Amino acid sequence: MAETRDPEHGSGYTMRGLQGRVIEGIGRAIIRGDYAPGELVPKEAELTEAYGVSRTSVREAMRVLAAKGLVDIRQKIGTRVRRTEQWNVFDADILRWHSDEGRGESILRDLVEVRQIMEPQAARLAAGRASMEDLRRLETALGAMRAATADRETYAHADVDFHVAVYGASHNVLLRQFGAVIADFMYLSFSVQQQTASGDAVFAGDVEQHAAVLHAIHRGRGEQAAEAMLDVVLDGKTALIRALSGSHDDRT
Repeated sequence: MAETRDPEHGSGYTMRGLQGRVIEGIGRAIIRGDYAPGELVPKEAELTEAYGVSRTSVREAMRVLAAKGLVDIRQKIGTRVRRTEQWNVFDADILRWHSDEGRGESILRDLVEVRQIMEPQAARLAAGRASMEDLRRLETALGAMRAATADRETYAHADVDFHVAVYGASHNVLLRQFGAVIADFMYLSFSVQQQTASGDAVFAGDVEQHAAVLHAIHRGRGEQAAEAMLDVVLDGKTALIRALSGSHDDRT
């Protein structure tokens, strides 16, 4: 196939070649609303002509879009757009298409609310279950954050690594998987949050908040770990809302 999945970094696909062109084009069109839920997408023959690809490429592309929950393929009926609640919003490509089409804000807000529920509990579990390897992973991520306060992109990646490590240190297989799945979401959210940061001092303060989480996990203090993590998430939520509000002001 012309697309591959990166199991270590999110849930999206690396789309290449002719097939990727169809996936990208139809996926964006669905997110944009060009094809409404319940509506049939153009027939195979129309897509082969529109994208200059073979029928095989179109079929494979539709299978990928079906795996993302965007379409339902029915023989003798066609390919129909599924209801929005059936889309795999945890898919990195769907997130990217939402963001690129100016429709990603509601998802980012929802993500912060979910993190507000999940991450303090993951930190609480991690305080009682973290192995030496888990602690080393957390320390490495925190060290990378501390060294990158002047490099926003590197900082955001290290920040994601820290949070994913907390989920992993919970030793709950569902929480661990959830952390891996939302890694792309967190990176986008952190990048948006940074728009309100003014100077290295903001990042230094954020590092110390994360250090408080690590300190509590290291000492096995579950309640403190949960409270420290909640502080991190809530501060990030405030920064995200401020950044999103600012982007609206810029457009008016």
